[in-house]
Amino acid sequence: MSKYFLKILFFTLMFLYFFNSEAQTKSSYNKGDIYSYWGWNFSWYSKSDIHFKGDNYDFTIHDATAQDRQTEFSFDNYFNPATITIPQYNFRIGYFIKENIDISFGIDHMKYVLEQDQLSRISGFIQDSGTVYDGVYDNTLLPISEGFLKYEHSDGLNYINFEIRKHNLFLEQGILKVTSIKGLGLGFMLPKTNATLLNNKRNDNFYLSGYGVHTVFGLNIRAFKNFFIQTEIKGGYVSLPSVRTTMNKSDTASQDFFYAQYNLAFGYLWSF
Repeated sequence: MSKYFLKILFFTLMFLYFFNSEAQTKSSYNKGDIYSYWGWNFSWYSKSDIHFKGDNYDFTIHDATAQDRQTEFSFDNYFNPATITIPQYNFRIGYFIKENIDISFGIDHMKYVLEQDQLSRISGFIQDSGTVYDGVYDNTLLPISEGFLKYEHSDGLNYINFEIRKHNLFLEQGILKVTSIKGLGLGFMLPKTNATLLNNKRNDNFYLSGYGVHTVFGLNIRAFKNFFIQTEIKGGYVSLPSVRTTMNKSDTASQDFFYAQYNLAFGYLWSF
């Protein structure tokens, strides 16, 4: 099954599910309500082909495997204002345009780390690099060692996105209200990529590199009218056609992949 077919299937299911569902009228929100939350995520990534191109090389790593990178839990790492942006976090602020529909802006700070020492197939060429990796590759098996390549969106895979969400109140008991959520979103990718490629000096800047689309399903538990805990599952597609890898502007990488994300967030609702 080609990755292009998977993309079309993913987008079709997203939009059909969101827009063709039954109208949801039961809500515990008011038009004009505003909410915001802060939380953390775990992320998983599909395999992807990563294409590297520069003045003296042009090669592709096929079916590369990557994972996220969780920050060791401590109160200082996760709750100190000076360090709270180091872990994988989610921030969002939203506005209810109807009693059961909101639009929102958010930042999903994920981390994408290419698995080191994986044995991968490589196609293309490298020349005049001053390393043992000069040569022509034709689906050649090669370990992704640090002397050859280290590739991470570890500061991070920043997804700046906008969403529309539907909410349905299905349980109300005393001070507790439980609401289901589903939504769609899209945005742009602003990663800070840590890449060490051959003998080149890494680029250490944020760079607009591509776009993403996603769908989200969640559960909101609200107490005392304003405070809430929210869990979410997101699934999405990321396209990165222009990743800066080194200080040389001609050195770029490109890739696309699917991802899944689990979020846990704490927030506050301003109800008017």
